[in-house]
Amino acid sequence: AVTVRPEERLASVIADLIGDVRHVAVGNASPIPATAALLARERGQGRPYVSLLGSPKNTFWTDGARELFDCAGQGRIDVFFLSGGQIDGDGNINLVEIGEHGHPKVRFPGSFGSAYLYYVVPKVILFRTEHSRRTLVPRVDFISAAGASEPNVFRTGGPIALVTNRCVFAFANGRFRLDSVHPGHTVEEVVENTGFAFDRPTEVPDTPVPSAETLRLMREVVAPQLAEVYPQFAKQVFGIDTAAVPS
Repeated sequence: AVTVRPEERLASVIADLIGDVRHVAVGNASPIPATAALLARERGQGRPYVSLLGSPKNTFWTDGARELFDCAGQGRIDVFFLSGGQIDGDGNINLVEIGEHGHPKVRFPGSFGSAYLYYVVPKVILFRTEHSRRTLVPRVDFISAAGASEPNVFRTGGPIALVTNRCVFAFANGRFRLDSVHPGHTVEEVVENTGFAFDRPTEVPDTPVPSAETLRLMREVVAPQLAEVYPQFAKQVFGIDTAAVPS
């Protein structure tokens, strides 16, 4: 049997969630979503267009995140990815702090454009590689970006799913639903390690194993492209010799 690395499984799942869209954008420090976006492009033979922040080869921007926000505001980005130090059952994410605002116990990097992008990008895929009650909480300590809005607030975007190292949740009507559990993990384990309540069917399927063609594309075609922005990840996960990758 072919060994599937955890990162490959997550990237395959996320690529399936991207679907048939025009434009996928990936922000900083997101190697797994970047792998998924490039995989989706290879499967679609050039569609969707992929913008990787920090990549001269894979973006038309020359002014970094400022142009990303402008593009999103014009409705020209269909899929984006967000994570957080905390994520709660309402789809809220926390990228600021844990504890009392005046004297926080933990400080995160900051919200950056998350609150804005959450509102204007139609499909936002949440991801978190640590699935625990520390990260998936009943209520975030600070709302950096709100998963839902009041009915009178105009909003074109929001979360559609949460992918973790244990499972896949779908998000609809303000609640998470357990869609699948990765091989080697169980529903009971997911319940034990999730701080918020979620819906689930009577029988929860296993997350599909990436096909041989998906693995080939990731390892032979995507990984060398990924090395431009994420050389350490490409080397660690795919064994890419970054020195041999053309610049």
